Amino acid sequence: MKVIIEVANTHGGDLNYMLELVDTFAPYQDGYAIKFQPLRADTLATPDFEWYPVYEKLSFNHQEWHTIISKAKATKRVWLDLFDLYGVEVLEKNLASVDGIKLQVSVLFNYGVFEKLKTIDLADKKIIINVAALDFDEIAFFVDKFEREIQSEELLLEVGFQGYPTELLDSGISKIKAVKERFGKRVVFADHVDGTTDYAVWLPIIALNNGADIIEKHVMLTTRETLYDFYSSINSEQFEKLVGLMADRDALAKASFLNEKEKLYLEKSLLKPLLNKEVAAGQGLSLTEDFDYKRSGQTGLHARAIEQLLQHRSILSTAKSKGKALQSSDFKTATIAVIIACRLKSSRLKEKALLKIGDLTSVEYCLRNAKKFRGMHHVILATSDLESDADLAQYTYDESVVFHQGHPEDVIKRYLDIIDTLHVDVVVRVTADMPFIDNEILQILLDSHFKTGADYTSGVTAAVGTNLEIINTQALRKVKSYFPSADYSEYMTWYFMNNQEHFKINLVDLPSELVRSYRLTLDYDEDLVMFNKIHEALAPTNPDFNLRAIFKYLDENPEVANINSHIQLTYKTDQALIDTLNEKTKIKL
Repeated sequence: MKVIIEVANTHGGDLNYMLELVDTFAPYQDGYAIKFQPLRADTLATPDFEWYPVYEKLSFNHQEWHTIISKAKATKRVWLDLFDLYGVEVLEKNLASVDGIKLQVSVLFNYGVFEKLKTIDLADKKIIINVAALDFDEIAFFVDKFEREIQSEELLLEVGFQGYPTELLDSGISKIKAVKERFGKRVVFADHVDGTTDYAVWLPIIALNNGADIIEKHVMLTTRETLYDFYSSINSEQFEKLVGLMADRDALAKASFLNEKEKLYLEKSLLKPLLNKEVAAGQGLSLTEDFDYKRSGQTGLHARAIEQLLQHRSILSTAKSKGKALQSSDFKTATIAVIIACRLKSSRLKEKALLKIGDLTSVEYCLRNAKKFRGMHHVILATSDLESDADLAQYTYDESVVFHQGHPEDVIKRYLDIIDTLHVDVVVRVTADMPFIDNEILQILLDSHFKTGADYTSGVTAAVGTNLEIINTQALRKVKSYFPSADYSEYMTWYFMNNQEHFKINLVDLPSELVRSYRLTLDYDEDLVMFNKIHEALAPTNPDFNLRAIFKYLDENPEVANINSHIQLTYKTDQALIDTLNEKTKIKL
């Protein structure tokens, strides 16, 4: 295939025009394909967008698209140019007749379309992604995204953009070799110069001479009035003209990679992420769940800009209403704190927080590992305000740890009191009976938490005593609004897992190398014996040993792992306790 015949919107929504055009170009068979643009106004744009009335005119229904595609398929390969979810529906309904799909650069930012494409079997289809207005780093991002998440026969890169018409020096000829050498992929050249000039014929030839593998060319009928996309379209007679002037070749090859007009094109054509629900300040965001992608008259951030903010662990700093675009000023870098809850009232192992693992008390051991957590703004030891717990102030490991005393039983209130003082946005929940918490697990969970826009994130396969919980402050406040006296909040997990219709829960499968069935929580004498054996074996040669080192040691020394392997977790085996927690932590409206 050397040429893609681009129909675009020259048909003006006239089915007869479309079918006649297909017939006109039917003689071009071997080496040719034809490409259509199925779209629907209400899934592509909002009514305030200037082209919305035109989009309404251009739409065909599913039966009409089936007729068009079937007719075209009889003589050549068929491609679809996808803009919105309606276009994806047309693809699904005609999948057997479609050979490839193309996504314009603005559609790459439509994460809704991308997620839907992931559900379709495209293994025998080619995919073209247009890279106009993107620098090398952004192109690399999308190449990796498509190759990693969508299986296709081939991924091709396209240069060129529609400028009604595009000026000669903006056409993108100079990009062909650069993109091809950088990414090692076949390159498509989309030509949109004035269709009435000689350049409309010879510019594609120059593109081929500069390394383009496929040419995309707009076509129209001369026997009918053409209302749209005629600026850069040519007729069937012009298709036969394969030679032209070459005098501007050097100038074209030296044109700058990015120009301001293609950036403006991207800005104007971009499908903006608009919130599909009301969101509160402090709430996380998911680019695939919390937004609709449409062309809109609003100004605001595109999907990649929001994604980058989330990757840098930002949250909303202000409430936003449904249908709104987001601005940079709507975000703030989240203040993240790890809060270690601890009491000295333990019944099974008296004052277990002060028992020694090596030279440190178990609570200090936990704090030491918490201080290795990357990206924390605070490490907090939170206990009760009872005199019996006051001694814990002497065991904060070092002066940077914040010591907080609060409500003895309502742990959520205890959390919120110190959260309010330090203006914390996201909490990493730890209990002091977890001395071997590990930064590697934390980073996996934090990355997933911000990417998914979760209220609550935790691992589902972690070894007992190594799992962590990430909770948004906003979600904790919501729990408190339903439970003014959260008497069972030492079992904080239950308030979220029992109310998944009220919270966005994100459960993460950890990589296999961080998963074992070992017990690494301190509650019995056997636990303490095992922990000291681990410390004695590893600390002399590696004082900062991590969870991987612990797992390696226990894998190689099963007699140590078996010291406490018979002990079961009470909240998993005590049915009376389970029934009570199910009753007391369930939100009842």
